[in-house]
Amino acid sequence: MRVARLFAAAILLTSIAACGDKAANGSPEALDSSSPSSASSASPADDGGAGALAAAGATASPTAAKTSAAAASSGKAPTQTFAVASAQFTFTRAGRTLRTVVWYPKSSGRFPLVLWSHGLHGSPEGYAGVTQKIAAAGFVVAAPAYPFTNDKADPFNQNDMANQPADASTVITEVLRQDTQSGSALAGRIDTAHVGAAGHSAGGYTTAGLLSGSTRDARLKGAVIVSGGSMGGKFTGAATPVLFIHGDADTTVPYGSGKSLYDGCTWPKGFLTLLGGDHGASLWGATPAATAVSKTMLDLFRYSLYGDAAARSRLRSDATAPNAAKYDGTL
Repeated sequence: MRVARLFAAAILLTSIAACGDKAANGSPEALDSSSPSSASSASPADDGGAGALAAAGATASPTAAKTSAAAASSGKAPTQTFAVASAQFTFTRAGRTLRTVVWYPKSSGRFPLVLWSHGLHGSPEGYAGVTQKIAAAGFVVAAPAYPFTNDKADPFNQNDMANQPADASTVITEVLRQDTQSGSALAGRIDTAHVGAAGHSAGGYTTAGLLSGSTRDARLKGAVIVSGGSMGGKFTGAATPVLFIHGDADTTVPYGSGKSLYDGCTWPKGFLTLLGGDHGASLWGATPAATAVSKTMLDLFRYSLYGDAAARSRLRSDATAPNAAKYDGTL
């Protein structure tokens, strides 16, 4: 398979296999200390209250607020911070097990869906500090554990990444289906017409795959690629706003990999350069660079999934931090 060969070569050249081994840089391995079960589905866990959100850099607020549908009809994303709950599901595709953790606002109403993809040796739990922030802003966030590249994969096979875009599309389909499933924790909670995707490192490559060639998922209306690169094909289908985030001192996936993909993109796009930034530390913490990353990701999804023009207009200012971050693009 041509994509698989191209991608295998790319990850060998960039040493992406090390993306989950940098504990000092806030890698998923350093953060993920849980041993989740693989239940087929679960009731919502009340892990998204004030404590969990504080850990994610957010503060819980009253949930008696506008629903997502009302916000979308007005062209404005919610402005409040929602308390967050989670549920776990296990989906399958062609015999591949896709354990998936979903974070969602505890408020009533339907919210856009964001598919989050982890890096090599990563896990859904390892990125909870990121995904909970997105959920708290008014999104349902689904994070699968890819069967041969997650932190507990046995055997581990980085070349299996070529199969991950199709896995991600399956998870999107199955999570959207939960909106109409009686008794599901997600019943009546998903705005099924508005779907986005994001991911870090190998998850960034997976997200690029969802926008490319035969693995293009036409449901995506916005995407964020963090420290990623091309899966071997050009972006296809309807123009979709894409935000690229990459450190210019990344020694795992070179800055040029992300920049090349960005340069070839003809869609509305933005590129957040983290000055002196490594492979992913700015996904966590409260540094100026981390603040820029968090704000711009939310700006992109508020614009592309809620139609919030004000969020688009904030992108450049939110992505600019003296000596820490700069922004280029057409968004």
